[in-house]
Formats: sequence, C-alpha cells, structure tokens
Amino acid sequence: MKLFITILISGLLLNCQSIRKETKKSPVKLNTPNIVIIYADDLGFGDVSSYGSTELLTPNIDRIAKEGIRFTNGYATSPTCTPSRFSLLSGIYPFRSKRAQVLPGNAPLLFELGKQTLPSMLHDAGYFTGVIGKWHLGLGDENMDWNKEVKPGPLEIGFDYSYVMASTNDRVPSVYVKNHHIDGLDPNDPIEVSYRKNFEGEPTGKENPELLKIHPSHGHDMSIHNGISRIGYMRGGNSALFIDEDMSDDFLKESKKYINDHKDKPFFLFYSLHQPHVPRVPHPRFAGKSSLGPRGDVILEADWAVGQFLDELDKLGLAENTIVIFSSDNGPVLDDGYKDDAIEKIGKHTPTGGLRGGKYSLFDAGTHVPFMIKWPAKIKPGISNALVCQIDFTASFASMLNQKNTTSDSANILDAFLGKSDVGRTDLVLGDSNITAYRKGDYVLIPPHKGAKINWVNHETGNDLNYQLYNLKKDRSQQHNLATQNPEMVQSMLNEIENIKNK
Repeated sequence: MKLFITILISGLLLNCQSIRKETKKSPVKLNTPNIVIIYADDLGFGDVSSYGSTELLTPNIDRIAKEGIRFTNGYATSPTCTPSRFSLLSGIYPFRSKRAQVLPGNAPLLFELGKQTLPSMLHDAGYFTGVIGKWHLGLGDENMDWNKEVKPGPLEIGFDYSYVMASTNDRVPSVYVKNHHIDGLDPNDPIEVSYRKNFEGEPTGKENPELLKIHPSHGHDMSIHNGISRIGYMRGGNSALFIDEDMSDDFLKESKKYINDHKDKPFFLFYSLHQPHVPRVPHPRFAGKSSLGPRGDVILEADWAVGQFLDELDKLGLAENTIVIFSSDNGPVLDDGYKDDAIEKIGKHTPTGGLRGGKYSLFDAGTHVPFMIKWPAKIKPGISNALVCQIDFTASFASMLNQKNTTSDSANILDAFLGKSDVGRTDLVLGDSNITAYRKGDYVLIPPHKGAKINWVNHETGNDLNYQLYNLKKDRSQQHNLATQNPEMVQSMLNEIENIKNK
C-alpha cells in the first residue's frame, strides 16, 4: 500500500510538472486575438480605392479600412521588397544587415538564427505561426541542393508552417516550398538551378522569343516556363513548377485551409500576396477586367482573394477577434521587366496617389504605402494620421501579449495601431542596406546620393548631391526643397541618424 501511494504521488507530481511546462509554453487566454498580415507586393498608395483611386476599385481591401483604421502615414521601411519584409519580420532596420537588399533567387537565408522575430515572439506567446505566399528572404545555405531539405528557412526563424515561393515569380526556381521540401517534386526529375550560366540545350527568352507569351522589356530573358522567361537558369523539376495564372488561387486555398486547421487556437498568418509584382499573369477570370491592362487585372484579382479570405473568417466566426492588417512592401512600379501595357493602359489612374517617386525611389512614394488594421472586438473604425511602420509589429504585439521584445528597432506603438492614440512613431529611418531617407514628424530628409536622377523604370530616384528637406504635411508631392533655408534642422536630423546608426 505504501508503495502504491508513493507511485500515485509521484505520478501526480509528474503530471503537475507537465501541466506547468505546457502552461509556460502556451500562455494564451481565451480572448487572445488571432493575427493576420495580408501583404501586397508593389502596391502603391494610390492603387486602393479607400486611398482615393477612382479608376481601380478595391471593395474588399476597403472592407478592412471601413471596419478598422486607415492610416494616412503608414510606411514600409524600404522602397524594395526584401529589406521591407526583413524589417517587418525581424524588427530590425535593413541598414543593420549588409545583405538586406533585393536578393537573387538562390540566396541563402537572410536572417541571423537565434534572434527574436515577429513569428518567434508570437510562437513563444502560444500562437501557431504560418507564412503563405511570397517569401524572397533567402532559403538554405550557400551550397543548397534544392532536391534535398530546403533549410534553414521560415521554420528556423519562428514559423510553425510555411508554404512559399522559392524566390519571386520572376526568378527561378519557379516552385513552391512546403516547410523543408519543394512541393510536388518528382525525385526522378531533379531540379537544377544556376545564376551563372544556362544548362545545355535549355531555351531562353533571349534566344527563343518565339516561345514566349509575354516578352521582357529589360532583363528577365533567361529560362522559360509557362511561356514566360525569368531571371536565372533552371531545368528539371517539371512536376513542381507553378502555373502563374493559378498562383493567387493556390495561396488563397492554402490560407483558407490554414485558418480552418488552426481555428481552435490563436494563430498568426503572414498571407503574402504576389500581386501586382511582375510577371503579371491574372487568372482568366480576371484577364481584361480592369481596362488598365494586366497590372490592373491582378490588383482586382488580389482584391477578390482578400474578400474570399475575409469571408472565410466570417464563416468560421473568427472575424470579431482577429486582427487583420493590410499593407504593401513598397511603392508602385509600372514597367518592371515585361511588356504588359502597364504604361500604355494607365489612363487616368495614379498608382502613387500624388506622392513623388515609386518603387526603388528615395522619394515618399517608395515607402509610403496603404496601411490599415481592423479588429472588430477592440478597434473603432476611423482614420489616423499617426506615423506608423511595419517594423513595429513585433514590439507592439509583444506589449499586447506580455512578451519581452528584444529586437533593436521595433517600437511599441500599440495604442496608435489600436486607434487609442494619434501619436505613433516620432521618427523613422528609410532605406535598404543603406540609409536613404529619414522622417521626423512632418519632415523628411534625404541625404546626398550619387547616381542617375531617373532610373530604368522611369522613376525619379531622389538621387542628388545636395541635401533635400521636405515638409510632407504641406508639400506631399515634395516639390519644395527646404534644406538651404533650414541648415540647423538638417544638421539636427543628421545627428539623429548617426545616433540611430550607433544604437
């Protein structure tokens, strides 16, 4: 009997220890909100009807703005995608990483393993974390064999599940990676990838234009699949190659399945759209629907997918307690490598919404993007002029969930995100692996930069050997350089940049 009692007590103690460990791992409450970030690719401030577009209507994206807060001063950290995505997930400014710039398709993982990220923080708070869609943050190591385990990747920085493009839709390898393996790859037809030279006998857009259904305008003339030439060389892996026209449906299907599979536990989903990045190849359901050419068509396609996803949240009874964020990784671009009539059919539509510049530019349209948040259980609909940035999700949500934030640059502006305060950030560094601009309050300073004033996509780069200072509240199109009139302000902002760099 004594032996039985001893065993019983030991079992109870072990069970209690197990319960304590489980509680520590998943400290969630019943009302903990789900979190979804819907991230567009190259969508401009003026591409959304809730931000003033009249030629291109986006009623489903507008639902987020109408049910939540539409920010008029919302920013990505960079005018190109890789550094913006890096900052959103890492909570670190891109200039702190020399590799935080547009990556080739075979680049190794950009993140430093072991450092806190947005998904790792949410995972530690008890969330199931997932990423679906575009990634473009590197995968594997320097000598990765795509036919084996594709790692390190999203799972190594805090995601529990990933279903992502291996690179971008205009770069090889043109496949999806599910967790650690290429989805649908036939081991008898291995895939080979090179960014140095073509594989013998493989056609290219440059040598075989007769095989193309979309022709390149600059670059993008290497390996061909689905009638489209890409950046980089590839052969094999035919069973795994994606079909451009189906990509939006593929990511939507995966995203809906994800929230259905995890509806009974708090989840985080980074739903990363590929539209309107090139090549712009809408599903036949949307081809010709916008009158603005394929760029307009794929934005309508993206808007429809957002609506389908929001409807799924409604159907599952999750909408009330789900934070949904919609934004873009950088500003708009028309001709970005393919002849798709984006310029010819633009009509009266203004993708920048009256801002100056665009993708790749130091001017405001490069980083000033659509930005909206809804959480029906907590957020009252409205419009906010607070300065907010995607880099601040980690610190803000860590505060909300009583988690520690260890990222270096993410700021806690939760009250601004929830509409409780009109004050967000006081200042913001913009750029990629180099600092390109600095915003403080209503002013933005662009330090001197060498280079052409107009780039290959016909955008004003913002490059100038002189300092540029603009008051964005009074001069949103940045026409009046105030630097020579305000030398003390210029010097003060330069000093603040140096303090941030040395932080």
